Amino acid sequence: MAILAVLVSNAQIAIKTNMLYDATTTPNIGAELRVSERSTVNLVYGFNPWSFSSESHGKRYVKHWVLMPEYRWWPCVPFSGHFFGVHAFGGEMNARNVSLVLPGAFFGGDNIVKEVKNHRYQGAFAGAGVTYGYQWMLSRRWNIEAEAGVGYGHVWYDRYTCGECGVKERNGQSNYIGLTKLGISIMYIF
Repeated sequence: MAILAVLVSNAQIAIKTNMLYDATTTPNIGAELRVSERSTVNLVYGFNPWSFSSESHGKRYVKHWVLMPEYRWWPCVPFSGHFFGVHAFGGEMNARNVSLVLPGAFFGGDNIVKEVKNHRYQGAFAGAGVTYGYQWMLSRRWNIEAEAGVGYGHVWYDRYTCGECGVKERNGQSNYIGLTKLGISIMYIF
């Protein structure tokens, strides 16, 4: 009971949105909870249901949802300064006719970044990585956060000929090593 009272009395929670992710037309929301003197847990959800069309490029999209939990360790105090984290991620995607920029390498299957311009990919993904970040206190309640993470991801996909209802060519799997997280977030701390 005493441990619970200490946790509640020291509890801090923040809500946030990653503005870089917002810039890709992907609304997202995150929550970060202080769980000890130097630790927080962070959970982010992003969802992109949009399609875009133009006469010059046709219909294109990177529809997806992703859930990303993370444990963070702070050398000083939570919500201020440097932090190091371990994150996981998982979700589903449906993409076609886009030029993606994703620093890293695919192996053991399709290079989805290159092939998604000429094919449609639909499937699921999961992975994990490590994060480094920094938070700047703007005021008592507002922070800005910058973070980057690298890691491994695995993709299970069905590949279709390009088109909304294209013919399924095959299913497959691919591995990815590279950038798994990048953000500049604005956050409100309760």
